[in-house]
Amino acid sequence: MRSLLFVPGDDARKLEKALQSGADALIIDLEDSVAAERKALARTLTRDFIAASTKAGGPRLMVRVNGLATGLTEADLDGVIGACPDAIVLPKAEGGISVQHLGAKIAVREAESNVRDGAVRILAIATETPRGVFQLGTYAGSSHRLMALTWGGEDLSAELGAETNRLDDGSYADPYRMARALTLMGAGAAGVDPVDSVFTSFRDMDGLRAEGEAARRDGFVAKMAIHPAQVPVINAVFTPSQAAIDKARAIVAAFEANPDLGVIGIDGEMLDLPHLKRARRLLARLPGS
Repeated sequence: MRSLLFVPGDDARKLEKALQSGADALIIDLEDSVAAERKALARTLTRDFIAASTKAGGPRLMVRVNGLATGLTEADLDGVIGACPDAIVLPKAEGGISVQHLGAKIAVREAESNVRDGAVRILAIATETPRGVFQLGTYAGSSHRLMALTWGGEDLSAELGAETNRLDDGSYADPYRMARALTLMGAGAAGVDPVDSVFTSFRDMDGLRAEGEAARRDGFVAKMAIHPAQVPVINAVFTPSQAAIDKARAIVAAFEANPDLGVIGIDGEMLDLPHLKRARRLLARLPGS
C-alpha cells in the first residue's frame, strides 16, 4: 500500500472516478469534507459503494468516520460496517485507548452484521490534537485491528493557534516536524505501517515528490493524497526501484547462505543484521509477498 486517496463520501461521481485513480486505497470521508446536513446521505452512499465495489484487484476501501468526541461515530459505524470496509480511519485519535474504544464499537457491529470478527482494521490519525502527540507511545499492543498510524498537521496547527504550519520554503515548522517524527517512532514501536500525511498544494507535483521522497527515506511506507493527480507521483515514489529490490534480495540471500555470520561483505560494503531487517521489510512490501 503506497497511496491512500481521500474521497468525499457524499459524492457518488467522485467515488466512482476514484476507482480509476490508481490509488492503492481509498479513504471515503464522512468527516471534514462532508457538511453536517449531508452526513446521513454520505453514510448511505458509502455503504452502497463499498457493497457494490469489487475488491479483488481493486483498491482497499477505508472509511474515515467522525471523531469519538463528536457523538457521530456510532451512526457512522452503524451505516458502513455491514458493507465490511477494509478499515476505519479514526481522526483525532489520542493513543491506544482511542483505538481500543473504536475497536470495541466495531466488534459489536461486526457481530450484528455477520461480518467476520477482526475483518475491519483501524488506521489512526494520531497527531491532530496536542494530547494525541503525547500519546504516541501507547499504540503498541492496543489492538490487533491497528494496521497503521498517520499524522496530520492541519488540525494540529488549528489546535495550537498557529498562523501556519509551514515555513516560507514549504517545509514544516518545528512543531509539525516533531509530530511527524514521533508518528514514525510510534508506528515502529507498535509494529504497524507509518503513513505520511497529505501534501495540500495539490498542483505542486515537484513539492509532492520531494516531500514523498523525504518520507520514504525516513521510513514511511505510504502517503495520503487529497487529489487523484497526486496518486501517480506517490505511487512512483513509494515503489521500490529494481536496483533496491535486487540489492535487498542479495542481502537476504547472503545471510541465508551464511546463517552463522553476523556481518557480511557485499560489493565492498559491510552489512549487519539491521541491513538484513531493512531488506526483508522492503521485500515484504512487494506485490504478492
